Amino acid sequence: MHEQTNLVQIKNRWQTELIESVTSVEELIMRLNLSPKLLSQGQKAALKFQVRVPPSYIKRIRLGDPKDPLLLQVLPVREELKKNKNYLKDPLNELNHNPKSCVIHKYQNRVLLIVGSFCAINCRYCFRRHFPYSQQHQNREKWFSALDYITNRPEINEVIFSGGDPLAAKDSFLSWLTGRIAKIPHVKRLRIHTRLPVVIPSRIDDELLLWMQSTRLKPIIVLHINHPNEIDNSVKMSLRQLRKIGICLLNQSVLLKNVNDRSDVLISLSEHLYNCEVTPYYLHILDPVEGATHFHVDKARIKTVYSEMQTALPGFLLPRLVKEIPGELSKTIVSLND
Repeated sequence: MHEQTNLVQIKNRWQTELIESVTSVEELIMRLNLSPKLLSQGQKAALKFQVRVPPSYIKRIRLGDPKDPLLLQVLPVREELKKNKNYLKDPLNELNHNPKSCVIHKYQNRVLLIVGSFCAINCRYCFRRHFPYSQQHQNREKWFSALDYITNRPEINEVIFSGGDPLAAKDSFLSWLTGRIAKIPHVKRLRIHTRLPVVIPSRIDDELLLWMQSTRLKPIIVLHINHPNEIDNSVKMSLRQLRKIGICLLNQSVLLKNVNDRSDVLISLSEHLYNCEVTPYYLHILDPVEGATHFHVDKARIKTVYSEMQTALPGFLLPRLVKEIPGELSKTIVSLND
């Protein structure tokens, strides 16, 4: 009986971490030995977009350092309340490409499914921080409607799980949905965009690995890692499990002021990713979402940073510098000559 209890605890470890996540500015500041002055600055911002940080991620943040690059990604600050006419609630115009509940179809041969509204960590620069998830009703009937949408469009050969974080959903549901998609002959690939293997590495468990390696689809996981300090031994171990079953691992980062807008940081990130058998994929220019103006990196700085990366890195470790322009049929590669 004791052994069975332990097995259940191990199996549900990642769900336990979700439950134990810090969801108040006060607790986050207290745990990290930060100045109480940060409390009043962040509380109003947290009312608009809740703070959420799991314990395993908090362990990687330096105690007492208000400038820690991991902390800056998750701590609400008063700058989030500043208005800027160029920073929008729907910066990528996704709601105009939302033909059915849970479906976003911007690119011809790829369709994105909003698998859930929940994230394990609330990144302050998130381009979907204002997304109306409550309007994306997610029940079995709606999912069958979404699957019909894909079935009736033979040009779609890739399905993308997004959210929220899709891996915050139960494995039983993810297995069911993946199985239904696999029955659509023209779909070849399943892409999953997620932060969970990074912020809660225990998410990569036997149940997840089983459904991922049981599908005829080619699974691709796109991680969201912005700084080398996010990669500790537990993250390395979780990524190693995915590579063992042949999962293609890519990474995309967002260029963020005071977090990673230095070439030495991003060069180190590429090297760390390579050591984990993860391919640096995209380096995104910040999407102009309301509440994230303080992460903006100016053009001159972007050019300097990326030029230095080009000089220091081999081509296979250099992520493509991109931005997303609403209405374009693909991501836009940014030229340093622009």
